[in-house]
Amino acid sequence: MDEVNGAERRWRVPPAQPVVKAVAAVAFAVVAAASLDDPPFLLLALVAAGGLAALALRDAIAPVRVAADDEAVTVVSGYAGRRRVPWPSVREIRVDERRRLLHRTRLLEIETDDDLYLFSAFDLGADVRDAAGELERLRARADR
Repeated sequence: MDEVNGAERRWRVPPAQPVVKAVAAVAFAVVAAASLDDPPFLLLALVAAGGLAALALRDAIAPVRVAADDEAVTVVSGYAGRRRVPWPSVREIRVDERRRLLHRTRLLEIETDDDLYLFSAFDLGADVRDAAGELERLRARADR
């Protein structure tokens, strides 16, 4: 989480994350180049390399996934677009927690009048419960 000033908060992808994805994309590209004689494996490696490269590019273009101030919350929408949602249009902020195969997943859900935005700890660079609490505090301050 980044603090810009006393009233604004930003949650961003950790800086190492796009680097790791880019390195993995290069590794898959090398594997693809080494498997030119195996078309199915070549295709699979190229798809993996392309997907990882696209994700790394998104992390570099739009590293800040959620930003909030006293007036609104700004969220990443689509591939790398941003949408500013005034607090009165935010219906609910909650944490969805599920347990699957000995693994617990938590997602921050920001429900607006016309959409639902989901963010993981990897998107925020922070625990989603902490982010939800801070967003609720900013929202409550905006209601006053």
